Amino acid sequence: MLARDWFYSERGRIGLDSLIAARSAIYDHDDSGSRARATLAKLGVRPGWRIADIGCGTGTLACEAARMGAEVYAVDIAPAALALAEAQARDGNIAIRTQAAGLLSFALASDSLDLVVSEFTLHHLPDFWKAVALSRMFRVVKPGGQLFLRDIVFVREPDGSDRTVEQWAEFNINNHDFPSGEVASHMRDEHSTFGWVIERMLKDVGFTLVSADYHAPLHGTYLCRKPGDEPPA
Repeated sequence: MLARDWFYSERGRIGLDSLIAARSAIYDHDDSGSRARATLAKLGVRPGWRIADIGCGTGTLACEAARMGAEVYAVDIAPAALALAEAQARDGNIAIRTQAAGLLSFALASDSLDLVVSEFTLHHLPDFWKAVALSRMFRVVKPGGQLFLRDIVFVREPDGSDRTVEQWAEFNINNHDFPSGEVASHMRDEHSTFGWVIERMLKDVGFTLVSADYHAPLHGTYLCRKPGDEPPA
């Protein structure tokens, strides 16, 4: 019996806590709070909702959801990132529940959440483990609840990859202050896949795909619903 000896080690990918905290901060900008509020409003978040932000980074979206009256679980595998999320919550005098875990290890009850959010996290896993992670997220969403997923994906076939990657690199270096080395490292060492692969995985684990938007070079945004009851009121 192999037990879990074969299971993928997310912690083997996170490196030094200080590095993860620095990388998490890259995704936060002066307008990150307003963007998070706009996203949550578009998703229809209401007081009393139970929400998990898996791969929460520095906790901006988790904190904004808590301000809107939601019960929020902020989940990240990097303790340094969670420390920043907790500090942000303390500074704002709001309550979030933090959990040091990843996509393959979070502990949340089945059918318990109105909304799961995961942004720019799934690409850390190889494709087989992406499907495992999405299946785990499907399990914890209530019937009628939602998954909001954003990630770095390829939106063209391989013969156009050089041009697409260059466009994405230029976009992030110029607009988000990404060091060029971070861009190169992502392409070399991470596990982004094609958008159509993500769409197929979402459907195969049981979600209804409400929308898929490829709005920027190598960015995909997916809104999904778990079949069952009416959407949470």
